[in-house]
Parts: sequence; C-alpha cells; structure tokens
Amino acid sequence: MTTAVSPQSLASQAVVLPKNRGVFYGGAWHEPKSGRYVETINPGTGLSLGKVAESSTADIDAAVASAKSAFKEWRRVLPLERAKILRRIAELLRQNANELAMIDAADCGNPVREMVSDALVAAAQMEFFAGFVTEMKGASIPMGPDVVNFSVREPLGVVGRIIPFNHPFMFCAGKSAAPLAAGNTVVVKPPEQSPLSSLRLAELIGGLMPAGVYNVVPGGREAGQRLASHPDVAMIALIGSVPTGRAVMKAAADTVKRTMLELGGKNALIAFPDAAPDEVAQAVVAGMNFTWCGQSCGSTSRAFIHEKIYDAVVARIKARITHFKPGIPTDPKTTMGAIVSKAQFDRVMEFIESAKQEGAQLIAGGGPPSDPALAKGFYIEPTVFAVTPKNRIAREEIFGPVLGVFKWSDERKMLDEVNAVEYGLSASIWSNDLSTAHRTAMAVEAGYVWINEVGKHFLGAPFGGFKQSGLGREECFEEMLSFTQEKNIHIRLKPAKA
Repeated sequence: MTTAVSPQSLASQAVVLPKNRGVFYGGAWHEPKSGRYVETINPGTGLSLGKVAESSTADIDAAVASAKSAFKEWRRVLPLERAKILRRIAELLRQNANELAMIDAADCGNPVREMVSDALVAAAQMEFFAGFVTEMKGASIPMGPDVVNFSVREPLGVVGRIIPFNHPFMFCAGKSAAPLAAGNTVVVKPPEQSPLSSLRLAELIGGLMPAGVYNVVPGGREAGQRLASHPDVAMIALIGSVPTGRAVMKAAADTVKRTMLELGGKNALIAFPDAAPDEVAQAVVAGMNFTWCGQSCGSTSRAFIHEKIYDAVVARIKARITHFKPGIPTDPKTTMGAIVSKAQFDRVMEFIESAKQEGAQLIAGGGPPSDPALAKGFYIEPTVFAVTPKNRIAREEIFGPVLGVFKWSDERKMLDEVNAVEYGLSASIWSNDLSTAHRTAMAVEAGYVWINEVGKHFLGAPFGGFKQSGLGREECFEEMLSFTQEKNIHIRLKPAKA
C-alpha cells in the first residue's frame, strides 16, 4: 500500500488544473457536440477557473454507446484482473492526493486539508470493492438426482452515476468502485458547480481500463436527464437533493431501470440529561460539518438537547465553533471553507433571514465574515439558532452552516418532532444509559444511527436512508451486489445409459 500523503506537504502544492476540459468517452477526449462551454468559478475568490464542456443529449448518447460497447469486453475480464486494476487506481489516487485535493479546494470551496482525506477515502473504497470480486456468488438449489439448479450473478451493463458538489472527487472515484468491480461500465456526470477533479481523474486513470469502461460527461440538467432516461443505461445512481431524486426516478421510470438514491437529510442529534455537556457540545459541532460549511447530507443540523443540560451545552457550542473561521480554501491553515456557489450562498442566506423573521433566537453567526480578504468569495460564518418545530429552518434541508438547537423535556414529544420531517438519513444519540440509547435508536426513523458518536462512516457498514432520504445502501458488500443481477440456470440431466 502506498504511504498516505501528509496534509502538511500541501504548503508547497500549487493548484494544477486539468488540461482537458471536454467530454471523455471511448478512451479519448472530445469537444462537446453542442459546442457549449460554461465557466466554473472558484467559490473562495469569485474568480474563474476556466470553461468546461456542457454535455448535451448527443454527448450522453455517444458516451453511453461507448460504454455499452466496452461492456462486452469488460464483463469478460477475469474478476481478479479487474481487482488488480482497481488497486492500481487506488495507488494513483494516493500518489496524487495533494494535487486532487487542491483542485477540489479551488473548485468546490472545501478546505484543502480535508480534501486530502477525500482522496484517501476514495482509494480505500477502490481497494475495499476490489477485495469482493470473488464474492459475487450464486447458490445451488437441491432438486433431486436428475436436476442441477443454480444461480449466478452477472453485471447489469452501463451504470450512470450523478455526483454532487460537496465531495466531488471522493464521490466520482469512490462511487465508481463498486460498479466497476462488479463488471459494469460507468458514465459519470460530475457536479456542474465543481467538475474539475472529475476531469483530472479521467486524465489519470482513463488509460488503465479498456476504452469506454470509464467515461466522464460534465454538464447540467440536460445531461443528467438524458443519462437517467437513456434506454441503454441499466442503472442510475444519484447523490443529491430530494427534488433531484424525484426527477431522476421519473426519468428512469419509462425504461424501468434500477435506481440508487442517497438524498437529503435533516438529521437529528438527541442528547439525554445524563450525557456530559462537554461531549454533547463537541458532538453537535462536529456533526454539523462546519469545516465544509455544513454542505453534507449527513450533517446533524437539528440538535435536541434536554432542558437539564441545554444551557451548559449551548454555552459550550458557542465556544467551540470559534475554531471554525472561514478562510481561503486552498490555504492549508483554513478550518472552514466557502459555500460552493453564489446561488447556494443566496439560498443559505435566505434561510437565515427567514429564521430571523420568524423569531428564532440567533446564538452565533448569521452572515458573511467581516474579513475584507474574503469579500469576493461565498462565505458564511458558523450559524446557530435556538428554534422550535414551527421554524422553517427546523424542517427543511439548508445544506449550509446553519444549526438549529431545540430544548426538550418530554421524550415522546421529542421523538415525534424528530420523526416529523420527510427525511430519514442519519441520527446521533447521546446517553450513558444503554437501554435509553438503544430504545431511542429503534424509535428514530433513520437508516444510519450513531450512539455516543457522530459523523463517522465505516467501510462495510451499510449507509443509506429511510423515507425520502433515498433508496439502497452504499459503502458495504450489498452496494456491489446491487450492481449485479441474478440469473437462475436449470439443467435436466439425461438418464444414465443402462
């Protein structure tokens, strides 16, 4: 295994952007058939990072055709050979982690030090699924001495993956691992706000697989709509908002293709009166993912704190969030980055203003920082409100650095409020009483629950949501199986000759 890259070495790392800005399919770079290119903006500075191709329906059709043709070859590559290729990709990701991190920091606004971890997580996912290639097993079914009946698993074909803007590289690379390991070909649509690291990934690994196995089609709504509805795409997987998930399901319906959806969250952190205020405050702040401005589906943006420890926890939250100070994302010292785009910045600020107008009590933050060096970027300070269930910010996903804190005393009423939203992705429970913690874990309507922990993901543990937070499970063996289909084979044996 290649040694992990030290974030400290980032001080000497320049921003090296990808040379190719077109559409990658069939093992080669192409100009977009529409001729359209769009500007991509550095959210930390407001300056242009250059133009990137905007794929049209015709570009998607060409990429899918290439992937469909390549599938015939890729599915026949021996599983252990596919695993070797994935491990080689993982090695390249580690070798280039600093460079990739700097691209994402400039393009999506997350602090570069955190983006190094994203590259390493993607490498780990490549190796994780490489290790499962011989485990896609079927089963035999006993039917008597004259019959052999068994099942086999086969890859689906072309898989489309639509990637969000909050962790562009990690999702582009890591979420391609399972379908590739299973023998599928992949067409990735990177986020329109931050596509550059996905293009760089294609430059790095495009030649390691047969032409057409891995394809990258930058673009917006038109590209995503066509990828989801294309009759030759066997499965579409999305990480994104609930409205986008609904649109993808509708687009996929006409061809009855499989969907995997990891959608939004309005996740709850629940603290019982026996929990230590210091630990709870630390968890509340950590769970909000202020480092990347709360732009995470799994952020615990609703903190339900029992009245006995409420004041002590809130005081500690105010002290702890001072660590997160907005700064230039490409600076290794930065602890909190920028909002990904002007449109997202405006959306978050509108939520903050609505909270103020509705009478929510502002505890900290509430607007852009005063530092003139950040004036041209899209920055918002860590923001905390004391809220009630009636406040809009207590019900809707903001996808920004805005935390709502609830005070509770009645456990049943609190659980009703926790489960009242349409989302059900994750939850965090804090208590020293095992019965209380376990009972609450069973009661919350969420697919991924931490007890006395928050925010962490564990390879092998199935991640996914309840209700409108999505369909399917990722980061586990079952994710790879979801990119396969089961075929049953029945053999009637001829009678033995006398």
